[in-house]
Amino acid sequence: MPRRRSVAALSAAAGGGLAGLGYYLTVTGKMTTDTGWGRRMRPLGPFSIQVNAPAATVFDVIAAPYLDRTPRAMAGKLHVLERGTGMVLAEHYTPVLGGRLTATTLETVTFRRPDQVRFRLVRGPVPVVTEKFGLTERDGVSTLAYDGELGTDFWSAGLWWGGQVAAIWEAAVRTSFENIKAEAERRARPDHG
Repeated sequence: MPRRRSVAALSAAAGGGLAGLGYYLTVTGKMTTDTGWGRRMRPLGPFSIQVNAPAATVFDVIAAPYLDRTPRAMAGKLHVLERGTGMVLAEHYTPVLGGRLTATTLETVTFRRPDQVRFRLVRGPVPVVTEKFGLTERDGVSTLAYDGELGTDFWSAGLWWGGQVAAIWEAAVRTSFENIKAEAERRARPDHG
């Protein structure tokens, strides 16, 4: 009987270890499970922010780290792997679980000057994410709008996982929007040289 218990304990430990490894690989974006089985799509956003700057300035703030040299200050958040005309392939880094892990996503980013930036997930913690940053301007004030879609597999388990990922994803975009707003408004000030 003790032998059976030790085999059961080892099996449980191995199963727990594999589940933990799977969780780590999925959260950090090192493993993307894309089966299409039980695919569930959910919206990201929509939300928007008002920016006291022309749309062209806001667009330039968004595009510069991708299309030009990425500033050192953003090295911990963004790494552009390939730059093309109007499109890049970039890794984005987001701290998760209180900073104990870093989620890494690989995304294509396309630019349609002067009013749109689109993101499409290539590799990450879920199989599908598409996003759009849209810009409109009225009287020198821009509206930066966000919407997208996130897809997960495996029916209700995927639906739950999608909710976890979407909350972190949207929070990261909201933080980016605040940073974009601050920099665009700084650049739009008359005393900016």
